[in-house]
Amino acid sequence: MNLDSKKEENETAVTGCASCQKEPEIEEGCIPDVTEVDIRKQYLVKDPVNKEAYYDLKQYAPCRLGIGKAGARYKTDPVLQFRAAHSAAQDAVFSDVDQGFIDSMGLFSVKTQCENKDVYLTRPDLGRKLDDEAVKTIKEKCRMNPTVQIFVSDGLSSAAVAANVGDVLPAIEQGLKSYGIDTGVPFFVKYGRVGAMDQVSEITGADVTCVLIGERPGLITAESMSAYIAYKATVGMPEARRTVVSNIHKAGTIPAEAGAHIADIIKKILDNKASGTDLKL
Repeated sequence: MNLDSKKEENETAVTGCASCQKEPEIEEGCIPDVTEVDIRKQYLVKDPVNKEAYYDLKQYAPCRLGIGKAGARYKTDPVLQFRAAHSAAQDAVFSDVDQGFIDSMGLFSVKTQCENKDVYLTRPDLGRKLDDEAVKTIKEKCRMNPTVQIFVSDGLSSAAVAANVGDVLPAIEQGLKSYGIDTGVPFFVKYGRVGAMDQVSEITGADVTCVLIGERPGLITAESMSAYIAYKATVGMPEARRTVVSNIHKAGTIPAEAGAHIADIIKKILDNKASGTDLKL
């Protein structure tokens, strides 16, 4: 075989090989967002005995029940939903509340004695104490001896603050205003624990102190917030003196409704001069 024939054979092989290649298919659209699935409406058990009755029970609690199996393993959808929920919970704990959101709410910022998130998570005691600069700033910017002092804190979920405070805080203030109850200047405490409200109470001299704080996120929601309220709180007081409204989020206690409820509770606390287990609601 001469060189020209060999060259033609190689070119034919290359051309033939190229013709066998197909253009890659590009899928349009995107896969469904697993975080948007309402697990109360998801029932994946194959050939159930009484699907309707079990489905009705699932409406009372967003639990991962009746999600079915593929052999000995869970199905793909529930596994992805679980991993997405776990990731959202981690993000809520480790991320900070956006400063732009704090500014939009008209809140000034102070922080506890925690220097960063790692210290906050490993030293709960420091999250209950304001640093010196925070004490000074509160004394300068807050009105002393208000009837009610409200403040916001990130707690263990920045996502909860971002998702709920915009509705809850104005609803509380509006409710208290309708009762003729004066409130102090609200602010934001970074790296805060619930116990920080005791020092805030002592600094401001408020009759009632209320903190809106992110709850520890779970695998059902990472956006749940609580309101802790106390009458004449003092550093070192027992936890039993706090009244709490928890589970505030879009799938729990609706934020705007929670705000009105909290305002009503604060009025009852003032009327009875008691909170926590001493208050009979």
